[in-house]
Amino acid sequence: MNETVEAITVGDLMSESGVGFGTSGARGLVSAMTDRVCYGYVSGFLAYLESLDLFRHGMQVAIGGDLRPSTPRILAAAVAAIADRGGEPLNCGSLPTPAVANYAIGGGIPSLVVTGSHIPDDRNGIKFYLPQGEILKHDEAQIRRQSVRLPARRFLADGRFSTPQELPPEDDAAYLAYRDRYLDCVPQEALRGMRVGLYEHSAVSRLVLAEILQALGCELVRLGRSEVFVPVDTEAVRDEDVALAQRWSGEQRLDALVSSDGDGDRPLIGDEQGNWLRGDLVGVLCAHYLGIRTLVTPVSSNTLVERCGWFERVERTRIGSPYVIEAMQAALGRGERSVAGYEANGGFLLADPIRLESAELAPLPTRDAVIVILAVLMLARRAGRPLSALVDTLPQRHTCSDRIRNFPAALSSTRIKALVSGDAARDIAAFEAQFVGVCGQVRSIDTTDGVRATFAGDEVIHLRPSGNAPELRCYTEADSPERAAQINREALAILATWRD
Repeated sequence: MNETVEAITVGDLMSESGVGFGTSGARGLVSAMTDRVCYGYVSGFLAYLESLDLFRHGMQVAIGGDLRPSTPRILAAAVAAIADRGGEPLNCGSLPTPAVANYAIGGGIPSLVVTGSHIPDDRNGIKFYLPQGEILKHDEAQIRRQSVRLPARRFLADGRFSTPQELPPEDDAAYLAYRDRYLDCVPQEALRGMRVGLYEHSAVSRLVLAEILQALGCELVRLGRSEVFVPVDTEAVRDEDVALAQRWSGEQRLDALVSSDGDGDRPLIGDEQGNWLRGDLVGVLCAHYLGIRTLVTPVSSNTLVERCGWFERVERTRIGSPYVIEAMQAALGRGERSVAGYEANGGFLLADPIRLESAELAPLPTRDAVIVILAVLMLARRAGRPLSALVDTLPQRHTCSDRIRNFPAALSSTRIKALVSGDAARDIAAFEAQFVGVCGQVRSIDTTDGVRATFAGDEVIHLRPSGNAPELRCYTEADSPERAAQINREALAILATWRD
């Protein structure tokens, strides 16, 4: 008897469900990410790999996920799709996104991670990796074109599997490879004498971070563990996390406070006074410690990276790791070496091998938090300075970022496009008309990603729709943290009126 099969392109599945590609993988509401939709996405990803001869029958596909309540169900849908296409799912368990990627790249196999990163747990996502690294924008376009077959018997009318799906047993090889990636390169006891607080919350990185830091001699203080998902955003730290850091630093006499976002690819580092350090600041410190020569970063990152004079070349890109990776690949293609990238969220990407302390560190061209945490702590240790003093050696440029939540993506795009005509003089006038009361006259406009205005006094306001959620993001920069925060508040107040 012939089985009823629904044939549909991934693009049509996206339009039908509202689950689409953002700046880093597929994202959507958990209610929209049904078993059927997730099965289709994964099947389309594997079909694309087959077309490139990067996936074949019997090949392993590494999978892992974060600690959101919806993640196991979505992983089960991925397992079913992998098995139906003749693959062998390798369940790496609950562990950081870069840990899965590191293992899969090392083994030359595809992988995927179910995670919504830092966004609230009413949403989730899937990050896809080719055997050589994460998918880029041209890969996304090809995945959308893939036609997938959805067996009707597998799904109920509401998109759930008709028969519950199970995950295969967990394999700890990816966890161990990620842990040893750093322990093999940094001498034991290298951080002895440092008292470090680990803000665990619901970060999937909390176990491996604790193990690495303790192995390096840190006196570790575990703080704030949560069994309920906490949406820690390293670009827009919540007020409650600011208050926790201040309290913990006073109560625990910490040299540093470390954490990450939900899937462990964005670091969160606090100094001995309980001040969270900006991601585009710790990214610069990490690159300096590693001796990076060519550094790639999005247009939204702090301009101190150019002002510090530490790097032979700094290249700016659109926001999102795919654009950073493309620029890193281009640099390697030109024969440049010691190439890396970082994002304003602090996630660090390593393009080629480098020497780290006692051994060579292999490339990991996807966002990683552990390398930044270790580099900043090692840099402070080497300098014999507290973290706050280390930060004071940098050019005094400060950034602030926040967002307007529940701001529809279509409305964000419409409002931004109204400020970007292609005529520089007209765009300057349009932006100035909105924000002259905040920063004065506009000197220049950059439309690399969204619209970024530099004012006569070197202050910056940068507006961009989020690629992962219905949010309008605002990035600001000034010569003091207080002024950067003030500009951000005043700009957000204006942006709030755009919904009216």
